[in-house]
Parts: sequence; C-alpha cells; structure tokens
Amino acid sequence: MPSAPPPAPPDAVRATAVALLNLSGLGLGYLLVRRWIPMAGCLAATVVLLLVALPADADGVPGAALVLYAVLLLLAAVHGAFVGLRTRLVWPGQRPVALVLGVVLLAVPVGGALWYDGAQKEAVERALLDRLDRADKRVSAAGQEAFATAKSDYQDALAVYRDLAVNHSGSRAAAQVPDRMRTYYTTVAAAYSHNDYCTAIEPLKYLRTVPDSMPKNLLGTLTHWPDDRLATSLYECGAGGLTGGGADWVTQFGDLLSTFPDSGQAAKVVPAVDAAETKAAKAVSGSDPCTAVKQLHTLNTQILQLSNGSGSGSGSDGLVKVAARANSSGDAGEYQCGVKQYKDRDYEQAQQTMEQFVTDNPHDKNRDRAGKIAIGAEVAQTLPDAGDKLPTTAGGGGISVTVKNDSPDDITVLYTGPVTGSFTLKACGSCKAYSFASSLIPGWQPCSDSKNYPQRTISLPPGTTYFVHKPKTDTTATPGSDTAKLRYGYVYTECAYTTQSLGSTY
Repeated sequence: MPSAPPPAPPDAVRATAVALLNLSGLGLGYLLVRRWIPMAGCLAATVVLLLVALPADADGVPGAALVLYAVLLLLAAVHGAFVGLRTRLVWPGQRPVALVLGVVLLAVPVGGALWYDGAQKEAVERALLDRLDRADKRVSAAGQEAFATAKSDYQDALAVYRDLAVNHSGSRAAAQVPDRMRTYYTTVAAAYSHNDYCTAIEPLKYLRTVPDSMPKNLLGTLTHWPDDRLATSLYECGAGGLTGGGADWVTQFGDLLSTFPDSGQAAKVVPAVDAAETKAAKAVSGSDPCTAVKQLHTLNTQILQLSNGSGSGSGSDGLVKVAARANSSGDAGEYQCGVKQYKDRDYEQAQQTMEQFVTDNPHDKNRDRAGKIAIGAEVAQTLPDAGDKLPTTAGGGGISVTVKNDSPDDITVLYTGPVTGSFTLKACGSCKAYSFASSLIPGWQPCSDSKNYPQRTISLPPGTTYFVHKPKTDTTATPGSDTAKLRYGYVYTECAYTTQSLGSTY
C-alpha cells in the first residue's frame, strides 16, 4: 500500500475555499486539509493580535502589529490555496459548500475590525472627555489662587480647550467646550464678581487676549464679555486710589481713557479728578493745610501726566483745567501751611514755605504778610523767643533805632516784634574783622571810631524787638543777634561787626 493517499486532481474551487477559510484568521482552511501545525500558527497569531489590541484604547493597535498580521494572513491564504489545490477536504465533502463557508467566515475579521474601530473611537471619546475633565479641574484649582500664580494653569487649560475644539471638533468633548469657556471666563474674573476691582484688572486684560487663540464662533458673546467689566474695574480701582486707596490711579485712569475712550466709565474720570481737587482745596482751611497743599501740587503733576498720556481727546481739556486749578489752590494754600508751620515752631520750613508763597503768588492778598512771616521765621531760627507771636503787617513807631555796619561785608538786618522788616547795609570799606581776643578786652566797643559807618535809622514802637544781622554772601558765618526792649525817651543804636576766630560771628 502507498504511504499516503494519492494527490487529488487539481481543483481551483477547492484551493480558493481553503484560501478564504485561512483569511478568517482561525486557520480553518488548514483544518479541512489536515495541516495542523500551520493551523496552530494562524490561531497563535490571532491570539497574539487580540492580546495586543484588547481592550481597545485611544491609541489603537500598533501599525507594525497590523502589518505583520496582515502579511501572515496573506501568506496563510496563498499557502492554503497551494495545499488545497491537490488535497481533498476532510469536510465538507462538496467544494462549493466549503467555498461558501469561506466567504461567510470572512465576516469574522471584517466584523472584528468594524467592532474594534467602534470600540477604539469610543476609547478616543473617553480619552478626550478625560482631558476635558482634567482641564476643568485645573481651572477650578487655579481659581483658588492669585492670578499671577495661576496664569500658567489657565493658559494650559485654554490650550486643551482649543485643541479639543479645533482638532477634535466632532467629539463629544468638543461639544462641551463652549459651556466650559463660560465657566473659564467667570472663574478667571472671579475677583470682579467680588468687587475686588484692582485685583480684577489683570485677569480681565488676560481674558481680552483669549479670542486671539480661540475660534470666534466658539466664544460668541464671550469675545467682548471682559470689556465693560475691565472698564469698570479700571475706573473703580483708579477712583479708590484717587481718594487715598493706594492704587496707582494715574495708570488705571490712563488705561481706561486709552482703551475705552468712549465708555461711560471714561466719562466719569474728569468729574472724579475734579471732586478730588475740590476736596483737597477745602482741606487747606482745615487742621493740616500742609498735607493738603502737598496733595494739591501732587494732583497737579499727576493730572497733567494723565492728560498727556490720554491724548487730545478723552477729556484732556477738562483735565488740564483741573490741573491748573489744583496748582493754583496749592500755591494759595502755602500761606495757611506756612502759618501752621510757624505756630508749630518749625521756623526753617515756615521760612521756605512763605518765601515760596511770595514767589508763586505775586498778587495774592496775603503776600505782604507772608513776607513778614518769612522774616520772623528766619529771626526765630536764631532767637526762638521771637516766634512767640505771628508777625503782622504793622509798621512805624515813635522810637528811633540806628543800625550801623562795622563790618567789611554787606549785611542783611532782620527784625521782628511789634513791627517786622528787613534791610541791607553796605560794607564798611575801612573796617576789618575783629579778632576774638580783642572782643575780650575791657572797655572795647565796636562802632566807636569816627569812621563813616554805613547806617540806617528806623522807627519802631515800644516793646521787645529781635534783631539778627547776617552777611549777604558768607553763608557759613554765624548770624549776630540782639534782643532789644524799646521804651519811649531813649535813642537806640545797633552795631553789626565781625569777630574772626575759627569762624565768623555777627
């Protein structure tokens, strides 16, 4: 007997049936021709593919695995056709039945591929929803932090929303992005809803940049959602700083006028600045005029800065007028400030303030007295008792006082008391500074020679008058001083001279 059955006659239908059955991935073609090892190889390859592919995830099956499996199926189909060409089938006995069975079983890999494609798409949807959920949580957590700290988290979440909306526009996650953007906006701008206007400015400015990276049709009305809120925040924050809240109101109002020049909030800037100037001007007559004066001069500078930064429009003319009024009120208020400083015995500052007032206000009704107070303050720096009474504009008197200059320098004579004034005496050309030792000699008197001393006689009323003599050019010299109690029936002489030691004394 032969060792094996004789080969069957070649049959293309049978070869095709075996090839189709092997394409099912189950090796059924090899089963019908009794090729066990190749059949086991087909089953093993299918099992390995299933282990790699399942469960379905968003990444799908690696491309290399699919290509390798497809090559194995094609090789199994070609090899099965070759074997089936001359090998009888174990079952079914009729070749057409096997062919039909092979065609039917092709539904296994095709159906599996379709099922897997659906499962993989669902896995992608779940992955996208997970990304959306993580972005939502990031926004929620960022809302609990300061904007400067949370800004990067907001930007990362926005990048996720944009990617879902643009690159996965048909997904369920993308369909939820518009709602998420509304939550995103309200979370970023939470400070505004709490009326924390200064804190809300930067987040709202950031939200105005969001349309640059998101599709306009996705945002809808959110595109201009921050505008009115930002204008309100800029105004409220600036108004708070203007009234002493500490915020940089010039910057806030400047941003408002340049960004939203036609807004209702911008229209309120000039009235707000005007009210601040009016309040400061009234404070000049209060208990702290110096602070009010300083505030008015600062307002003048700040308002002009705001006007220059806001351009020709945006109430610029109104700002300039308010600035001029603030400057004028500040200049006029220097008088009250100087009086307050004088009464507080801050004589040096009172002198500077009154001298500045005289310079700034040439036509003011208090200008003459301010000049007298400046003189009195300067005298009081050397003779503090001279500051007990505020100088007046009174003049004249019935007592003659002659002041002579026994000094080689031009001198200024200042006096205050019932009458306040000052005058200058030219230098004595033939006079010299006395040595300190000569002033200690018994009987020594300045202005005692027969020289023609520069002199001036003034008339003063009775009472105590305080004199100070100082050189006009030598600012390092120590002024000379005298306290004279004047009475009727006497003629008084003041002598200014110089003693030279380590310094000069008048």
